[in-house]
Amino acid sequence: MEPENNVTVIQPPVLFDQTQDIIKKIESTLDGTFIAYWNNPKGSVCQNDVIAFYELLEGLGKRKRIYLFIKSDGGTGRASLRIVNLIRKYCDELVALVPLVCASAATMIALGANEIRMGPMAYLTAVDTSLTHDLSPIDRDNDRVSVSLDELTRVIRLWRRERSKGDGNPYQALFQHVHPLVIGAVDRAESLSIMLCNELLSYHIKETATAEEISSILNSKYPSHNYPILLEEAKRIGLNATTMDKETNALLLDLNELYSEMGQKATTDFDESRAHSNEILNILETQNLQIYFQEDKDWFYRTEERRWITMNDASSWRQVVNNNATIERKVLHIA
Repeated sequence: MEPENNVTVIQPPVLFDQTQDIIKKIESTLDGTFIAYWNNPKGSVCQNDVIAFYELLEGLGKRKRIYLFIKSDGGTGRASLRIVNLIRKYCDELVALVPLVCASAATMIALGANEIRMGPMAYLTAVDTSLTHDLSPIDRDNDRVSVSLDELTRVIRLWRRERSKGDGNPYQALFQHVHPLVIGAVDRAESLSIMLCNELLSYHIKETATAEEISSILNSKYPSHNYPILLEEAKRIGLNATTMDKETNALLLDLNELYSEMGQKATTDFDESRAHSNEILNILETQNLQIYFQEDKDWFYRTEERRWITMNDASSWRQVVNNNATIERKVLHIA
């Protein structure tokens, strides 16, 4: 993006040399191949990540054991299944390394691993489904909000408990705020979530009843979607969760710090109504290769709608490759 009115557009740092140094140290402590999968809080597990993983895994080839560092607030469960299915084609055993947050769809990825190694600050979460539908309610910023089946169920249950008999139908009041098609879509998504969990667990748990029990717990037991499932709780529900060694955990935290610096939001303000943002949202990395998605947009504030809209969007997947000591930087074209 060219400077406008002598204002230089701020770019986020790409710390390839520093992250590569740490990845080499991490891999030296492990008996397998290391892959990092990191999401900015604004990033998410998404379908395009599958193609980025393919690009990375093709360069690695078939490996006996892959260690996958996961740090993510979640995303699309269907993408989680595709990611695990893809990684499994390139390794005999998959081990998830979780030093920090591994939530929602990221928890689903961890379900597909033979072992989940968790640090002292690590947690998984429930995977009960919420979705943002075209007919979802609108918040104060005029954006669609996500709706979860658990929230809807609790509203109806509370209504029935607090209201007297014959005092109206809870759905009549609920439909004034949540479109009936949204409720139907969320219910359908809940069934999908349980099916995805069963499929992911089947990669290493052959007892169908055990997989179904774990799936049911993760989808319906917890009172909050973001309820932190710590190591001991993960063991209690039947997951093969173990304690991560201190050295690996410390190195992963160092790597997370560098990714967090890369993921800082770089905003350039031209005036009160025009700005430009650069932000790295998703990062995948192994030795000699880093792939990341960078948001690269012009923004305009539309006063009558009370929201910022995109004017020019040059966001793209990009990669940095160490090719025989020569560093190459290029755009990775993912539709």
